[in-house]
Amino acid sequence: MAFWSGSLLFRLAGDNVLRSSGRCGRWPHSLQQRCGFRKASKKPEPKKVLEEEASPHVESSEAALNRQTTTPQWNQRAPSGSPRALSRLIRPFVFTIGFTGCSFGSAAIWQYESLKSRVQSYFDDMRADWLDKLRPQKRGDIRKEINQWWNKLTEGQKTVSGIIAANVIVFCCWRVPSLQRFMIKYFTANPASKTLCSPMLLSTFSHFSFLHMAANMYVLWSFSTSAVTMLGREQFMAVYLSAGVVSTFVSYVSKMVTGRFGPSLGASGAIMTVLAAVCTKMPEAKLAIIFLPMFTFSAANALKAIVAMDTAGLVLGWKFFDHAAHLGGAMFGIWYVLFGHELMWKNREPFVKFWHNLRTRGGPGRGGDQGGSA
Repeated sequence: MAFWSGSLLFRLAGDNVLRSSGRCGRWPHSLQQRCGFRKASKKPEPKKVLEEEASPHVESSEAALNRQTTTPQWNQRAPSGSPRALSRLIRPFVFTIGFTGCSFGSAAIWQYESLKSRVQSYFDDMRADWLDKLRPQKRGDIRKEINQWWNKLTEGQKTVSGIIAANVIVFCCWRVPSLQRFMIKYFTANPASKTLCSPMLLSTFSHFSFLHMAANMYVLWSFSTSAVTMLGREQFMAVYLSAGVVSTFVSYVSKMVTGRFGPSLGASGAIMTVLAAVCTKMPEAKLAIIFLPMFTFSAANALKAIVAMDTAGLVLGWKFFDHAAHLGGAMFGIWYVLFGHELMWKNREPFVKFWHNLRTRGGPGRGGDQGGSA
């Protein structure tokens, strides 16, 4: 049985810090957890619990997890009819395109509204500072201490805090036995399942193992400052959510082609997009493992090694991780930095103008928000 050996911290030259996690000197496995299955017996037992073929740190904590909660019983069914089974990818493909478009459209609206309210927020902050000086200060005010801690965070850390909170909530839901049937249906992605589209997004926030979730969230938190500084919070959220769906779709395609069905869950595909985007944007950045600071390597070489490892895992049929989801996320991050930003984000002007006209002139049931009356 393999054991979890901790996280490896990568430092970027300058003030930016890039971090990731690894096992026994290997490249980061911030890692789409893949659940495997035992071969079904001829006469099924009523309470047979199927094992997960997950990452090493999941396996090492198996005994502890079994003491905490019952392992969910994964129900795996392979689609019937190989040629016709590929038609099951049509709905996921349409969902991927539609969700990606909606994500970037919503991000453009979010950015517009943020800029629109920035002036008002500036005056509100000035008024709040003035009132704070007049009011007597309370000692030990918990809310004030929380606000001070929050204000010390970078924009990237504030942005991913909501993502981390969502992952923690979903993780807690996995601990409730009565919810496990629901969680398996909607929070694990499996092309053999009847529910295909919604799990493509929801599984991105789903972790059954605490160590799996902690490793993924640690990597996301570590890369958040560099990624949000590079993209902005609105664009970052659009890329992250779209990456989760895109990487899951690539996993679907791989499973349908190879016939290796099984549910997957975890934020690894989306995190691989963030990692690949940062390394592609800053390929000459020097990275170093915190335990071996004397050895440095470029971000470009680190990305090549990660892609090579996942490619080998996909070709050789390794079952430790969902390597197809990793590759899908990495390829999406590389594509977005090289082409997607110009193609999608920089061409949002017509949509933003449409939204601006809708807001200023007033839509259905609105009277306009800035003197729209004649």
